[in-house]
Amino acid sequence: MKEKKKKPYEIGELDQYLFGQGTHYEIYKKLGAHLVDNGKEKGVYFAVWAPHAKAVSVIGEFNDWDIQANPMQREEPLGIYTCFVKEAKKDMLYKFCIETQKGEFLYKADPFANYSELRPGTASKIADISNLKWTDSAWMEKRKTWDDHCNPVSIYEAHIGSWKRHPGREDDGFYNYREFAREVTKYMKYMGYTHIELMGIAEYPYDGSWGYQVTGYYAPTSRYGTPEDFAYMVNYLHKNNIGVILDWVPAHFPRDAHGLADFDGTPTYEYADKRLGEHPDWGTKIFDYGKKEVQNFLIGSALFWIEHYHVDGLRVDAVASMLYLDYGRQNGQWVPNKYGGNQNLEAIEFFRHLNSVVLGRNKGAVMIAEESTAWPQVTGKPENGGLGFSMKWNMGWMHDFTEYMKLDPYFRKGCHNQMTFASSYAYSEDYILVLSHDEVVHLKCSMINKMPGLGFDKFANLKVGYAFMMGHPGKKLLFMGQDFAQLREWSEARELDWYLLNEEYHQQLQNFTRDLFRLYRKNKAMYELDSSPKGFEWVNADDRDRSIFSFIRHSEENKKNLLFVCNFTPVARPDYRVGVPRGKQYKLILNSDDKQYGGEGQERPLKYRARKSECDGRPYSFAYDLPAYGVAVFEF
Repeated sequence: MKEKKKKPYEIGELDQYLFGQGTHYEIYKKLGAHLVDNGKEKGVYFAVWAPHAKAVSVIGEFNDWDIQANPMQREEPLGIYTCFVKEAKKDMLYKFCIETQKGEFLYKADPFANYSELRPGTASKIADISNLKWTDSAWMEKRKTWDDHCNPVSIYEAHIGSWKRHPGREDDGFYNYREFAREVTKYMKYMGYTHIELMGIAEYPYDGSWGYQVTGYYAPTSRYGTPEDFAYMVNYLHKNNIGVILDWVPAHFPRDAHGLADFDGTPTYEYADKRLGEHPDWGTKIFDYGKKEVQNFLIGSALFWIEHYHVDGLRVDAVASMLYLDYGRQNGQWVPNKYGGNQNLEAIEFFRHLNSVVLGRNKGAVMIAEESTAWPQVTGKPENGGLGFSMKWNMGWMHDFTEYMKLDPYFRKGCHNQMTFASSYAYSEDYILVLSHDEVVHLKCSMINKMPGLGFDKFANLKVGYAFMMGHPGKKLLFMGQDFAQLREWSEARELDWYLLNEEYHQQLQNFTRDLFRLYRKNKAMYELDSSPKGFEWVNADDRDRSIFSFIRHSEENKKNLLFVCNFTPVARPDYRVGVPRGKQYKLILNSDDKQYGGEGQERPLKYRARKSECDGRPYSFAYDLPAYGVAVFEF
């Protein structure tokens, strides 16, 4: 009997073959729920991968959740179940009812759903994302030639639900995607950020997970609106020259009954062996990176956000937990690889495949690793043994920096190397210096409350710390609220304390942070040689007794270079002499003693002529009245 010809939207032999090979990069166009016309009538085509299911039916508002109404047909060889339902319409809720080999019935959300019911509901929602409105063609064209190595990257890390809220509403008061887009764009342009990194976008059930326990890898969360609203936000940010990065979590997923765990009654998406497939500390499941269909599910998700929703990059969460088989485990709780080591060889190959495909297909996009160990070549090329990421969070710098900043200034001289050590490995990877949400939760204190002292001293400490960060090699990331010295730790359950900007100290710190970011974007010396030792030069890395650091950032053309001098003690240094490489004029372009930053506003020259007088091993020098906790940046 001749096989019936497949319609274009249906799962065909080639789809099965590519999915089984892990290379069906647009599988999201076939699996899931899609509005179609079969030539006779309109309806929805449903398709779900459930290889070990005994039977599957689709249930929803279109059939009164009747498990008998719309049984699905099994397609071999992979066990993909499909059906066409003419009664199904856009915005209707649905789930898959999976009968297991044991005769149990599981009610699962669609892993490839493009929209979900608002929590605490757990159903998927039929959506049509085939004709989203885009007017960001100029941005997308420019992205094709954009190079993260030699361009400014200053990232504003944000969580939509706790950035701002509408007061007095019976619901959560969240800003929707459109409202957030307009408001955050104004703020970011005022402050000088280049990119926004958004937490908690892929659908997730529990607010307290912050979006790091995902159930909908192909759906923007319904907390803030529809898929169309999400696309509007990305488009709006692009139209205002702001790049969009999303947090993306291929490391693990929650056990929620409606989610991916034991999807067809067996470990479908996760490793079957609990020593591989479960996180003891987190209580979550771990993807089986050796299974081709699971690789395809994840790589397809990454491509979906970047290609379909025009997202400019993904920050990949918890990379270390994927790379190490013994991550968070005691002896006896993990299985060595075939060579007896603790490296997850399947995860390594997954990352190489992921990054090669995503970056190969999307020039100018970025893949960022949150990797907390010294694993080599995270940003190295896969063909050279690397993992292929564009950039890596510099967790070592972050740890040393925050530990140093917590110290009473009297004791900083004993830990001087904590601020200089990162420069010894600054070029081993393409780094981002991060002060993220992880540093301002779980009793770690906000950035301002990490600082020693009281009142003015706290703010002065944070200003000099931020200036040092901005001058140090590496791209930049700062979590929301820390640019105006949020006092309380971050909580997803409330908005930021914006009222603090009515207080002088907070406004002055915001002014200073704003001008640091503007300085960063304006001066090529701050970013275009981030990946090269030619871009950074210590002037004096050894002035430990006075806890002063001075260094130079060089531009490619060696013009408009910048000299930084940072004083980390409350002791003013009149006539502080700094060595410089040239006998020319040095222009003061940022001075923390300005009144708008909370300084004394002492009058001082704007230009300084370096004379022939050796200092700091340089043939020329000039003197500058360096205030307590003072920062001075000079252009030459």
